[in-house]
Amino acid sequence: MKVRYPTWSYDQTPPHWSPYIEYVQARNAASTIPSYVEPYLVKIMIQARKALDQKDTPLDRDLVVFIKQEAQHCKQHDAFNRQLHAAGYDGLTAFEEELEATYEDFLANRSLKFNCAYAEGFEALGSGMAQIVFEGKLAEFEAAEPNPGSELWRWHLAEEFEHRSVAFDVYQTLFARRNPIAGYFYRLYGFYYAVKHLGSYSKRVAAYLMSVDRSRMSPEEVEASLAREKHFKKTYARLMIPKMLMVLSPFYNPGKKVPPPALSAYLDRFEAQAA
Repeated sequence: MKVRYPTWSYDQTPPHWSPYIEYVQARNAASTIPSYVEPYLVKIMIQARKALDQKDTPLDRDLVVFIKQEAQHCKQHDAFNRQLHAAGYDGLTAFEEELEATYEDFLANRSLKFNCAYAEGFEALGSGMAQIVFEGKLAEFEAAEPNPGSELWRWHLAEEFEHRSVAFDVYQTLFARRNPIAGYFYRLYGFYYAVKHLGSYSKRVAAYLMSVDRSRMSPEEVEASLAREKHFKKTYARLMIPKMLMVLSPFYNPGKKVPPPALSAYLDRFEAQAA
């Protein structure tokens, strides 16, 4: 694990960074999440470091990198999201304020156990998505040529996969080792909560973004857009559901997931270009 610092500029990146705009707007909706979930995760993992009290252990060193990676994810998505606002999607503000308030409430009123379980649920979603992307399963929806919008997600998901076991190891160490059965079921609760919460949020934001786009379309274009959206959602569900079902196993351990060769190659290229 290492911290990487992208230097992309999003100033000239259009909101539709791939021709398949229904896929793009699903990703753009998800892009609003890191601006708020990543600072939340950083605060939770700082609390977890104190609770673990394992200075200079492998997990503690991983936590230090995890925190720095998540801070970079927030910074990059913030920059990209400013372009979405500048493009006229003014309704995003209400969604973002709602999400920010939710995480403030979690920090103020929820236990460290809940927050760590939620964090692991979020991270499980990210590593599953990374597998799908770097296995080439969504290639038909991607941009033909790399651009800052597409590269933002590839870099982010590659690092999500890279630190896939950190939140899991934190949760297991703090809350599951003394009572594995209760810890297992509470981990599932955290995963279910994260899936329901973020799934509902992303769906509503994507619907808003597409409503703005479709307001500028002809009836025929709207019909074609709805058909493309249906195809993307069906494809995504078919690919993602098996990844999510793996998380339900009592023997689930994200550290055992093997990196897709394309993911490792991407990080190698990224580091070579940054050198």
